[in-house]
Amino acid sequence: MKGAIALGLADKRLVVCLGPGGVGKTTLSAALAVSLAASGRSVAVLTVDPAPRLLDALGLGADDGAPQEVPLDGVRRAARDAHRGRLSAMRLDPKRTFDSVVRNYAPSKAVADSILAGRIYQNLSNALAGVGDYMAMEKLVALEADRANDTIVLDTPPAQQALDFLDAPRRLLELLDSRAITLLGASAGILRSGLGVFDTAARAVLSVFDRATGINLLPDIQAFVRSFETMYPGFAERARHAQELLRSPDTAVILVATPEHVRVEQAREFADALARAGLKIAAIVVNRVMPPLPESSELRTARIAVELKRKLARNLRDYRALKRRETRSLKRLRDAAGGNVPLLIAPDLGREPRMLNDLVELADRIGPA
Repeated sequence: MKGAIALGLADKRLVVCLGPGGVGKTTLSAALAVSLAASGRSVAVLTVDPAPRLLDALGLGADDGAPQEVPLDGVRRAARDAHRGRLSAMRLDPKRTFDSVVRNYAPSKAVADSILAGRIYQNLSNALAGVGDYMAMEKLVALEADRANDTIVLDTPPAQQALDFLDAPRRLLELLDSRAITLLGASAGILRSGLGVFDTAARAVLSVFDRATGINLLPDIQAFVRSFETMYPGFAERARHAQELLRSPDTAVILVATPEHVRVEQAREFADALARAGLKIAAIVVNRVMPPLPESSELRTARIAVELKRKLARNLRDYRALKRRETRSLKRLRDAAGGNVPLLIAPDLGREPRMLNDLVELADRIGPA
């Protein structure tokens, strides 16, 4: 649990891992989750799009849409209460989550069946912009409500998509309070006459759409909106809870980066965006940092062929140049973070994590930059 302690996660309820795409954020999320579970905590990890190797390491099938128990045999620590450790993992499936929300919160099974069978719902649940963000929010609230989970580790989508997810509760609240919902829920006659008073432009658009397509979707849309009417308060309540949860002192936001210049600049921009959103970063973890390089004296005294020694010397010079660039990148991140946000590094293991013990090793090697 060394990495979790270094990051101050030992008593956190929620750990949110954010960062640009391609920095190993999903792997780091899984590593922290496994490490916490191996030390005795009951952990649920929700990941967005794990790589195939990580799916294998966590024992998740490609189509799993519900939490799956991950066996911890062989990775539990000797620490007190380690035997109590439990890990469940799941991939977010927005469509399945949306379906389960309807089944759980519809006023009756008949209403739920009607919504799920409707063509508007079928299209929206698969294609609505932002539906994945809303459903991740719903799943997060459900996992947090399960008191069997000591800690929830959330692996977010890359960069801008993660910001969209973090903003999803506010957008959902605005949608539920919007005039559009009120108008769409009105009867067809009131809607069309009412638009004549309140919104002439909208009436014109609807008329043109009807004539151009001949589909006349308005009754279906109205039926869809009305079918959700009794569930709006519940959506709003859970959205407010998600907002509070993301900003709670019991939540740790971890910003993940790698030492490449482009990724560092993306991480700095991301940190600024999080600050504007009112989210405090608990720590920055720089992933895949090069290990310390050997001293030149070791190469000079090595008993190897002269030509091989020359090649190794050239390689060492190249690696030193990379290490200098890496050090400058770490300094830029440290300067951007100021003195209030810890900067930690996760060394490059030299291989892709394929087993749970690989993830534990990665988490254990996280330490101060």
